[in-house]
Amino acid sequence: MELLERLVTVFAENGYLAVFLALLLCGAGVPLPEDITLVAGGVIAGLGYANVHTMFGVGMAGVLVGDAGMFLLGHHFGARILKLRFVARVLTPERYAKVQEKFERYGNRLMFIARFLPGMRTAVFITAGSTHRVTFLRFFLLDGLAALISVPIWVYLGYFGADNHEWLAKWIHRGQNGLWLVGGAVLLVALVLWWRHKRRVSCESGSR
Repeated sequence: MELLERLVTVFAENGYLAVFLALLLCGAGVPLPEDITLVAGGVIAGLGYANVHTMFGVGMAGVLVGDAGMFLLGHHFGARILKLRFVARVLTPERYAKVQEKFERYGNRLMFIARFLPGMRTAVFITAGSTHRVTFLRFFLLDGLAALISVPIWVYLGYFGADNHEWLAKWIHRGQNGLWLVGGAVLLVALVLWWRHKRRVSCESGSR
């Protein structure tokens, strides 16, 4: 909670721009937890320093711009991006190879799930761009869908818990675990719908 209190102080003094810039740093792999950053944005809204709905919009923008930046860096530089100093701190050659292997296996699903995996997002998004197998639009839609799940949860959690830090700390912990379940449930539904669509198309083709 010490980090949360520091962020609340900074955000209260500097407003939406500070939240947006902090989220860009999160997207770039700086060791600043995205969930705590979003909660801090919600807290200052709950304390009257900002509008919570505007803060949700700022949170979405910061998250998506930061993620898109990493994807585009990977897309532009490919494997050469590993030579960039700030990237090398987050994405070692061994980790890059490991993420590539997982990407080959899970593809689009990994891009969606990455939003719920702290410490993995940057590596996954850079790798997704470097493979040149994913269009920017597809990446943006998948990441945006995942962000629509995670961002409002953290922002509104901070808003409603602004005056009760003990309650807030408890629900931050629960939320970190719960997002895994929510993300998994959404992914499962998407897979079932995809399987049913594929089966229906196969049946229609076979009946002709």
